[in-house]
Amino acid sequence: MESTEGDTNPISLFLQSTAGNFSPTNATILIIAILILLLMSAVIAGAETAFFSLAIKDINYLKAKEKPSARMVTQLLEHPKMLLATILVSNNFINIAIVICTNFLVNSMLSHDMNRILAFLIQVVCVTFLLVLFGEVLPKVYATQNNLRMALFAAPFIRVLATIFNPISRTLVSSTNFIEGKLGSKTNKNISNEDFEHAIELTVGHTATREEVNIFKGILKFGNISAKQVMRTRMDVSAIDFDMTFPEVRAYCLEVGYSRLPVYKESLDHVAGVIHTKDFLPHIDKDDFDWHGLMRSVYFVHEGKPIEDLLKEFQQKRNHFAVVVDEFGGTSGIITLEDIMEEIIGDIKDEFDEDDLHYKKIDDHNFVFEGKTLINDVCRVLGLPSDTFDTVRGESDSLAGLVLEISGKFAAVNETVSYEQYTFTVMSIQKMRIERVKVTIEEPAAEEE
Repeated sequence: MESTEGDTNPISLFLQSTAGNFSPTNATILIIAILILLLMSAVIAGAETAFFSLAIKDINYLKAKEKPSARMVTQLLEHPKMLLATILVSNNFINIAIVICTNFLVNSMLSHDMNRILAFLIQVVCVTFLLVLFGEVLPKVYATQNNLRMALFAAPFIRVLATIFNPISRTLVSSTNFIEGKLGSKTNKNISNEDFEHAIELTVGHTATREEVNIFKGILKFGNISAKQVMRTRMDVSAIDFDMTFPEVRAYCLEVGYSRLPVYKESLDHVAGVIHTKDFLPHIDKDDFDWHGLMRSVYFVHEGKPIEDLLKEFQQKRNHFAVVVDEFGGTSGIITLEDIMEEIIGDIKDEFDEDDLHYKKIDDHNFVFEGKTLINDVCRVLGLPSDTFDTVRGESDSLAGLVLEISGKFAAVNETVSYEQYTFTVMSIQKMRIERVKVTIEEPAAEEE
């Protein structure tokens, strides 16, 4: 009968049976295990805050990096529901392990004659204090201020946990999707840029000028634009050969009319410096002048760099000119302060800019564009949605690139390619570049009927 009066809880019986065999070594092992589990809990809590507080410019910055941890962060963010499920499941498992270890440690160190209420209070206070302070508050405060660094640090650890808890996380995500589908709550609550632009039109469109509305829209898109989207492409870059004489350099600068020009050796992939034409003024009459001493150091930026960050660096370095390079170190183009500012306030015309007509309207169904015209500008002129050609444009930004993507090869003069009701005819080619393209919009058969 005495055996039935005791505690029949299996965990309590296990603790009572091991209490007599408890040693300082066992206590040390438990304390170390609790500290390791607390560290893991802190990393997971910090990772949750870090991952889901990254801005678009941070993600673009990570995509431009070649570090394995940066690739892990972008890969994990591609599946945010799985990432969140992994973090929550891992954190709960670790917190439960901390509670069990702490309970085992306290019950083993205290004698059975001590007040059970006192032991319970010690466990609750200690575990709550440790978990809240070191497992939640401190790591999340740090991650809020250093989200990018914390995400890079925690990415390998989260990747391992994602592999371990993948079955559980996948089950939770599937269950959530099923419940959302049944409740009819599976809606897209993300507000797109088009919605913001529409809101701007409604709120300030009736009181502001069209230029002011466009500035508001430019500010809205500013943080999502990379250097590659704004730069002047390599084919349009005017540059000086390092081996040119001063009279040749002087004549070339007068011909192109730019105030800053890159200087290259052998090819444009090897930019040696930048020349400011204003530096020529004291030596304008010296035909034998060695102009190489006027070269200034060149500032290189990656084509994936957000122009918001580039503008800050231009301000800090007091620089207005940068050479854009690709992932292999080759020159993709150049970008200037004027190019960045035009994304907000629109085109800036100076005394050297020519008012060239970039397209010609033949009739309501036929237009002629320059090959370098951006696809978005073509859509705007034709009155089409900006995503009309997204399924076939690939990585191209210009109309000429769109023609190449559709045809799958370099098109010849007068060659025609079609996509849905749009026909593109190559009008002229110069130096392996498509200069002009005729766009024909055919009436759909359904509408004619």
